[in-house]
Amino acid sequence: MTTRALSFAHLHRLSDAGGLYEHALLIVPRQEHGYCLDDVARALVVLCRESPRHELIDGFLDFVLRAQDADGRFLNRRAADLTWSGQPSVEDCWGRGLWGLGAVIAAEPAGAAHDQALEAFSRGAALRSPWPRAREFAALGAASVLEAHPDHLGARALLADAARGIGAMASDPTWPWPEARLTYANAVVPEVLLAAGADAGDAALLQTGLDLLDWLVRLQTRDGILSVVSVDGHGPGDKLPAFDQQPIEVATLADACARAYTLTGQERWLDALERTASWFLGQNDSGTPLFDPASGGGCDGLERLGRNENQGAESTLALLSTWQLARQYGAWPL
Repeated sequence: MTTRALSFAHLHRLSDAGGLYEHALLIVPRQEHGYCLDDVARALVVLCRESPRHELIDGFLDFVLRAQDADGRFLNRRAADLTWSGQPSVEDCWGRGLWGLGAVIAAEPAGAAHDQALEAFSRGAALRSPWPRAREFAALGAASVLEAHPDHLGARALLADAARGIGAMASDPTWPWPEARLTYANAVVPEVLLAAGADAGDAALLQTGLDLLDWLVRLQTRDGILSVVSVDGHGPGDKLPAFDQQPIEVATLADACARAYTLTGQERWLDALERTASWFLGQNDSGTPLFDPASGGGCDGLERLGRNENQGAESTLALLSTWQLARQYGAWPL
């Protein structure tokens, strides 16, 4: 397999009629841990970018629809015996569920899948979450819905509310981030501002998104390579590099840089996108590839002396998502 070819072999290995298994022991699905909506929704975002239409979309859409409660909230966890656990919520699974539905709505032509996804999205978009990342994931779904339905008032309100919840840049130029610490999936913050600014025609909001993304890219670039924050997060005064680094950080950064390039045409965002693609090939703090060419999967984390060899759903989807964008924008490593 070359870097220009995407293999969905491991994603298929992790999937069956019940969904997408969350964890793997090396490349073997850990069925005892079951499935989670977070991963299935992420998979929809990835698969809806592919042409021709990917065969796993229908099963994953059915999973998301079944996870949604009548009031718009979502369950996250499903066991291998297809029983659901926990209580419906507006936590991250709600936000990611709406993100996945938005991807289907934007990608699918008029028809049953589009209509089912739109109905479910509209139900969920009437709610709000107290958790920032949940709101921001949902906002990315709203941005996708607006591509297909520019007059969808629920999607527009959801996107605007998420941007309003982020707020302004902090006054400290050394730490302009609107949160006390970087936590996880950090680049969704500026990406939501970019999407909301573009939708509203708000040049100031758009510039805030670009400025925050620029700061985040510079913070996480060391000696010309990407050096993302660790699973423990990052605050003022903390040092990089730090470990374990998670592929989701790289994937969300790739998403935000691709949107920034689409909106501005500035080559610096393609340069950053190329660094995200290269990170999976070993241009990282440990000099270790996270891509397994034998399986087609992505390893679960970058460690100081190597990598976590397990290839779960989140890391494999992060790899596929990043390389999809690199392929689309011509930002492949040399």
